[in-house]
Formats: sequence, C-alpha cells, structure tokens
Amino acid sequence: MARDTSRRSSGRRSPWAAAALIGIGLLITGGVYAGASAAMAATDETTVASTLTVEDGQKLFQANCATCHGLDLQGTPDGPSLYGVGELAVHFQMSTGRMPLQAQGPQAPQKPVQFTDEQIVAIGEYIQSVAPGPSFPSEEILDGEGDESQGGELFRINCAMCHNVAGAGGALTEGKYAPALHTTTPLNMYAAMVTGPQNMPVFNDMTLTTEEKRDIITYLLYLQDNESAGGFSLGSLGPVSEGLFIWIFGIGSLIAITVWITAKSN
Repeated sequence: MARDTSRRSSGRRSPWAAAALIGIGLLITGGVYAGASAAMAATDETTVASTLTVEDGQKLFQANCATCHGLDLQGTPDGPSLYGVGELAVHFQMSTGRMPLQAQGPQAPQKPVQFTDEQIVAIGEYIQSVAPGPSFPSEEILDGEGDESQGGELFRINCAMCHNVAGAGGALTEGKYAPALHTTTPLNMYAAMVTGPQNMPVFNDMTLTTEEKRDIITYLLYLQDNESAGGFSLGSLGPVSEGLFIWIFGIGSLIAITVWITAKSN
C-alpha cells in the first residue's frame, strides 16, 4: 500500500503547472486578439480615409475654418476670402501647419500639422468645387530632373533677395520673414510660386514658365541633398555671420598669439 501511495503522489502535477498553462493560454489569446484588433483598426482607418468626399471636406471646413473664412468662403474681418485660392493654396497652408491660424500676427508661422493628408485633400476639393483656383501640377514638374544651373540663376534673380542665395531664409520688414527652404517639399515650392502666400509675390506662367519653375525646384532639391562644399555653412546667412565668425575667432586668435609671444619674450 505504501508503495502504491508513493507512486500516486509522485505522479501528481504541481499546482504551478496548471497556473503556467493558464498564463500561457491567456498570453496567446491576448496576443491573437490584439493583433486582430490592430488589423481591423488599420482596415477601418484606411477605409475611412479613402472614402472622404467633397461633402466630408465641407463638414471639416465648417467645423474648423468657417469661423474666420465664413460659411460662404467670402471671408470675415478675421480671415480673407477664399474665392480663387484653389486647392493648391489650401494644401500649402494646411500641410505646413500655417492654417488653422492660432493667433493674428505679422505672418502665419509654420507649425505641426493638425489634419491628415486625406482631410486636407478633402477640404481642398470642397473649396475647389465652390471657388476654383490653382490646382496640383503634373508629377514631371516636381521630379527634380530639370536644369540645376538654370534653376540656380533664376532663383538668384527672383528669390534670393528674400530667401537668401542658399535658401536659408531671411528677415523682412515689420516682423515678417522669408522662411528657409531646406525642408520644403517640391509640391509646396511650386504652390508658393503659383499662389504667392503671405508676403511672396505670385509668379504666373508669364513671369516664370512651367519649365523655369521646374528648374528652380530642381536647384532647391540639389541644395537640400548636398552639404556645403566649403565646409561649415555658418547658417548660410552670408557675410554677417561670416564676418562675425572671423572677428571673434580670427582676430581673437591673433590677439591670443600676440599676448603669448609678448609673455615669452619677457
């Protein structure tokens, strides 16, 4: 009897084994459920994003933009009319976070984007349907395959006085400024030339042809992809920063050497 009892006792499972099996089962079940939920959420999000219509754009506009621009797009004392701006201007202003505007000022600053790409497109399509204006260009204009040399010359003639010859931006009057172009997308480069946002003039096809705009975009993309060949760019702000650097470090070094030589001679 004692021998049989020891056999039965040795064959019993530990209570920890049952707990481990339950834990493993819960982990597997939870992992499968989480994966399925994530997949369903991604599918739902894609479906919603891909089914945004002009009516959806109208609702988004009424909820987020009409306070300043008016329900009829004709503007209010707090915002200009949107007639004639077109979907291209809408994309530029919203994809850079300039709109919606947080506070009135000399100019709208670039800030984090508040809408998805699909929502921005839907709002732009709604405005385009009510008050047509400039639309998106062909992909060829934005491909960066134009003439870099010609684009650089056109940029220096038409744009460098505000944006700096290296596209580093610069100060204007009354607290305004020309932004740096080092992270600007080709589409927004084109949109800025065509729509003339804020302080920038409009460069229509009589001022700059479509091919010339393509060349300028190609030049700016070249600047973005290539570091300064001369070493430190010093912000690419021109003779002011370069002169300050020379004054502080160059003249400072000469003074230090002069003091050292004088001390050694004494």
